[in-house]
Amino acid sequence: MSNENDEVDQSSAPLIEHLAELRNRLIKSVVAFAICMICAFTVATQIFNFLAGPIVEILRLNGQEPDLIFTGLQQGFMVNIRISLFGGFILSFPYIGLQLWKFVAPGLYKEEKKAFFPFLVASPILFLLGAAFSFYIVMPLAFDFFLGFQQNNENISNLVGITYLGTINEYLGLTMKFIIAFGLCFQLPVLLTLMGKAGLISSYTLAKSRKYAVVCILVLAAIVTPPDVITQIILFSVVYALYEISVVLVKFVEKKQKEKLDNDDFFNDKSKSL
Repeated sequence: MSNENDEVDQSSAPLIEHLAELRNRLIKSVVAFAICMICAFTVATQIFNFLAGPIVEILRLNGQEPDLIFTGLQQGFMVNIRISLFGGFILSFPYIGLQLWKFVAPGLYKEEKKAFFPFLVASPILFLLGAAFSFYIVMPLAFDFFLGFQQNNENISNLVGITYLGTINEYLGLTMKFIIAFGLCFQLPVLLTLMGKAGLISSYTLAKSRKYAVVCILVLAAIVTPPDVITQIILFSVVYALYEISVVLVKFVEKKQKEKLDNDDFFNDKSKSL
């Protein structure tokens, strides 16, 4: 009976150590996020001015004053809080990812570390590419489309004047939605390539499922983008192109895995013959 109790105590010790390490990693991540959030709050106005660049440029081209308003006393402060949360997460994400890697890496074999590390590096890079694509290309086109529904009644007396008076809260929400949506969509090659490497999906399955992928991407574009055709077409085109890139990447991974298995079989047969 005492031997069984000793085995239970020994088996629970590693679990407690892992939980303690997880707690330490989480504490470090939360502290890093809080520090980055405070830093982002101190420059929240500059960050908002940068994010407002696309709408300011279009309003100036239309001969309008580049002004945004807030309709509640607390809106200005809450917008700064949202910016600090968003900026804090972006700034602390590399450190949080490093803590996650340090927690997971000891449980991986050397080959698994080599296989997983490139995806860990590629993920934030692709997110930044998606965010930049959204900010510099998609958002100006979308905002120009939305502002096209204004009406100027200077030349026609019986025309109702319709002028854009955007609130900072509404604009920030729309901008963040664009950035996050495109940033996450650009993760598709990483996700599908990882699934292909793990044997959960094959390039043949991906190629055969193109028609279903088209429908799913159209539904996704309709959900995550504003209700205008231009933005939805752009997002669909980009995500479908990423899907085709994923098919090629999965084929490449399968080819590498097949070559490795062939080499292992060759050396095993050679050792048996000797």
